[in-house]
Amino acid sequence: MLEITDLTKRYPDGFEALKSVELTLPQGQLAALIGPSGAGKSTLIRCVNRLVEPTEGSVKLDGTEVTDLGRSALRGARRDMAMIFQSYALVERLSVMENVLSGRLGYVGFFNSLLRRFPSQDIQRAYKLLEQVGLEGLHDRRADELSGGQQQRVGIARALMQEPKLLLVDEPTASLDPRTAHQVMGLLADLCDEHDLAAIINIHDVPLAKEYTDRILGLNAGQLVFDGPPAELTDEVLPDIYGGEDWSAHGEQSADEEDDDDDEDVRSSGQFLAEEVL
Repeated sequence: MLEITDLTKRYPDGFEALKSVELTLPQGQLAALIGPSGAGKSTLIRCVNRLVEPTEGSVKLDGTEVTDLGRSALRGARRDMAMIFQSYALVERLSVMENVLSGRLGYVGFFNSLLRRFPSQDIQRAYKLLEQVGLEGLHDRRADELSGGQQQRVGIARALMQEPKLLLVDEPTASLDPRTAHQVMGLLADLCDEHDLAAIINIHDVPLAKEYTDRILGLNAGQLVFDGPPAELTDEVLPDIYGGEDWSAHGEQSADEEDDDDDEDVRSSGQFLAEEVL
């Protein structure tokens, strides 16, 4: 179970990206995090695994206070919190299999990972996960030879290789065509159900969020302004989240916004993966 209490992120210039956010996410629940650009959605996800350091508040995963952990203990806690990035964060020159196995870096150690030495049970699990995400037979393909949807599926398989308790998913469909976006969201929903995983998915597409998730979290200006089942997210409620604007326009990002998100993903994923093996 994830428990967030009074979570606040305040920057040196005084800007508050998050303002006393509180929520509890039980095991097995898939929650969508929606809201306008700049609402603090990515910041919230990154504060949970401390890619962004919270200013105040508490983040507990199965009773462990994440915000109090030192560097070594935090690496251990991050094994239980797998992250899936919008920009996929794959090593493009490596094979699909090698990218998936990188989800075990926090377990096998730095030198074994450098030599690409993984236990046979990890390799067999990787094959099984590739089959589950629809990439059977592509294990030797270079990551940069895959489509965007296929790369996202590799990222999902890599996250599941960690055997996490919590999935943090940042804009998994932003760069995908509508058909592939539905496939990826359906896959995430099925895998969370099969593995009994809790998940928070930061997503701009409101119809997708309502169709595939168990719960909607609406964030506006760093505050949680809606928390309920998809059926309660009506057209009358949406202006409370999107500030009275045409909420349907929030299903797409501008190219500049996507580029900014991609840059943040690359920085964060590089830090995240590096800290797993140091």
